[in-house]
Amino acid sequence: MTAQLINGNELSKSIRAALTQRAATLKTKGLTPGLAVIMVGENPASQVYVRNKVKACEEVGFFSSLDTYPQTISENELLAHIRLLNGDPKIHGILVQLPLPNHINSTRVIESIDPLKDVDGFHISSAGALLKGMPGFWPCTPYGCMKMLDSIDYDLKGKHAVVLGRSDIVGKPMALMLLEQKATVTICHSSTLNLKEITLQADVIVCAVGKRNLLTKDMVKPGAVVIDVGMNRDDQGRLCGDVDFPGVSEVAGFITPVPGGVGPMTITMLLQNTLDSAEKYLCR
Repeated sequence: MTAQLINGNELSKSIRAALTQRAATLKTKGLTPGLAVIMVGENPASQVYVRNKVKACEEVGFFSSLDTYPQTISENELLAHIRLLNGDPKIHGILVQLPLPNHINSTRVIESIDPLKDVDGFHISSAGALLKGMPGFWPCTPYGCMKMLDSIDYDLKGKHAVVLGRSDIVGKPMALMLLEQKATVTICHSSTLNLKEITLQADVIVCAVGKRNLLTKDMVKPGAVVIDVGMNRDDQGRLCGDVDFPGVSEVAGFITPVPGGVGPMTITMLLQNTLDSAEKYLCR
């Protein structure tokens, strides 16, 4: 068996084309969707992520602002800036690029964002809405994973989904989204025993650990859907995921590549959340 590829680049293009049309419609009503991005310090990876997010906004017709601060900015100064953005009617989404310096409490910063502008989906109000199955902003990476499953018309009802990783950003919300679609969900982590026995039972496997070649061919049952959220580097410095892609592709039914899989979908769902926020603002 050779797995069919779930192409995140192609799916992103399709979704972004629809977002561009919706943004144009909003502009005829006098409103341009606006995203504010805040970056503290000069982390090279963060700089790349931020550039990609700002570029994506411009491509779909959004307004974007990028505020960069030195590593030495105080927590109070950062919180004061977020308060200004909370009250700015041109801004419909606020994103604070993580990680932040050690002297800044990331939780306090995220919780200072107006929940109506929490397009990253990290605020406790967003997490609570997801837990209760209520409308709200979903974290962008697991949201993108769900869109990828939708793109292959995969019915999760009654399926066994295994999530590798329990982070607040991916693992936990991913499990809740799968559960909302009536999948039977198992979360595995570093203390899980008999991991291979569990993954071999899975109809869907989502890998979000950050460990190269964590999931191998012998851990996947034939025909399973494998979503690779990992971002690592191989021995040659090339980008790769958590999945042994060549091996697992021989047994899986569907698989996402790295790069070109979940990555572009994460940014696309950030745009989706920002546009949703702008449309809700127009209705208030």
